[in-house]
Amino acid sequence: MKYIVFILFTVATNAAAQLMLKQGMLSLGPVSFTADTMIARIFQILFNPWVFAGLATFVISMASHLYVLSKVELSFAYPFLSLAYVAVAIFAYVLFKEDLNSWRIAGIAFICIGTVLIAQSGRDGHAVDAQDTAQSTQINVAAREISG
Repeated sequence: MKYIVFILFTVATNAAAQLMLKQGMLSLGPVSFTADTMIARIFQILFNPWVFAGLATFVISMASHLYVLSKVELSFAYPFLSLAYVAVAIFAYVLFKEDLNSWRIAGIAFICIGTVLIAQSGRDGHAVDAQDTAQSTQINVAAREISG
């Protein structure tokens, strides 16, 4: 649970990126491509301030996720990313007036329950990680003493 702050930061930046991308695409209006305008349209999309900020936020989110993956098990960290859907669904309802019907609310509840269960399973896993780290440190110290 030591890295939960970093995991939640990853979730928050992932969700924020999605919301920024949506705002950017709304500000551009319906997108259509024709052979003679495709390159210009792609640049117009990429350099829209909201889309650009969303893509930059995704980079930050990915960097945070890579850090998390270097510290905790993938099977523990990755399911937390489903909380980004929860955040996006709620903020899309508030900001963009998107539908949040009973089926979506039920799905959100299941995601939250699943994430709590996974978080609980991580308590034991992190203790084992700390124990393994302590043992490996002792082995390294012993190896240095023998060779030194």
